[in-house]
Amino acid sequence: MSHASTPVIDPVELTRDLIRIPSVTPADEGAMDVLERTLTGLGFTCRRLAFGEPDGVGAQARIENLYARRGTTGPNLCFAGHTDVVPTGSTEAWSSAPFGAEVKNGVLYGRGAVDMKGGIAAWVAAVSKILAEGDVPGSLSFLITGDEEGPALHGTKKVVEALMAEGEVIDACVVGEPSSQQRLGDMIKIGRRGSLNTWFTVHGKQGHVAYPDRAANPVPVLAKLAATLAAHRLDEGYEAFQPSNLELTTLDVGNTATNLIPAEARGRLNIRFNPSHTGESLMAWLNAEAGKAQAESGLRIEVEHMHSGDAFLTQKGVFVEAVQDAVEAELGIRPEASTTGGTSDARFIRALCPVLELGLVGQTMHQIDERVPTAELEALAATYERVIRTWFARAA
Repeated sequence: MSHASTPVIDPVELTRDLIRIPSVTPADEGAMDVLERTLTGLGFTCRRLAFGEPDGVGAQARIENLYARRGTTGPNLCFAGHTDVVPTGSTEAWSSAPFGAEVKNGVLYGRGAVDMKGGIAAWVAAVSKILAEGDVPGSLSFLITGDEEGPALHGTKKVVEALMAEGEVIDACVVGEPSSQQRLGDMIKIGRRGSLNTWFTVHGKQGHVAYPDRAANPVPVLAKLAATLAAHRLDEGYEAFQPSNLELTTLDVGNTATNLIPAEARGRLNIRFNPSHTGESLMAWLNAEAGKAQAESGLRIEVEHMHSGDAFLTQKGVFVEAVQDAVEAELGIRPEASTTGGTSDARFIRALCPVLELGLVGQTMHQIDERVPTAELEALAATYERVIRTWFARAA
């Protein structure tokens, strides 16, 4: 069945429209409006889900999210992405305005071109092409957040919780993060390691360095605890994952005096971990180690954690193989199924359904002069179109 009235979206022009909106986390500035108008014109039912405080700042800021669906039957293939971007850095260092969306010599420049307004536009363009020619045997949906580059407290995580509470069924999800490494389609991400940040504060007693008996120095206690944690080997790796690693990110006393024993010493670490662990198990281990140091030293040690997500792995099967086959058929390269890299919102979506990441080449993401060749955007749209058709053909 042909749908002659369905507009076919140009991925380059939609990317430019989105780049021109300075949606630096947590500001939306109308990015969701542009996307909602476009999807409504393609027959999607759009819902805005906002979380956080209207007048909040930082982690408390109100975040705009969008869930859009076309169709009421299964299977439901979802695309997930984010319209927020990181700050531009020095605008003078850019060769063109960061939000100008200028095309020079076939290359589109602008913050978010790669991460990941270009990916969103490419999937919208792919969907529009399919709908202009017919339909899919099921439903298509979008889960778009404005809180991926920030604390990620009121974005995809909250939307997933809301959808699960409503009983919404999503059968598979492609996240449009820039997963490609050297050329488009050379890698997809089928898993990510978990992430845990931990803060230690050792409380001592301030005093003169000449009278240590009148003070309690927290610095050696923190140093010994840090060395013990850094020396511990977490594991030897896990299926498809590299070994987990613990990295000390700061040891801070802030003491500018040469003759003063400080009252406190602080440290922070991050653990990127594979499925050998959970956030809960690692927090329990860190608490126990801090408890040992506290008992040995007699100084109180305060511990705080921020667990941003556990590791996950999407097993190879119909979904992963359909995506790999589609990429190979379109681009002539079979993508490596990888678990490398940092975290993404896929860690939340995995609670709903199998999830993987497929997107642009990420070489310039977060950099000055973030950019993407317009031909790559068009090739990604064509690849996404083939992914959608291939998955529905096999999921039916």
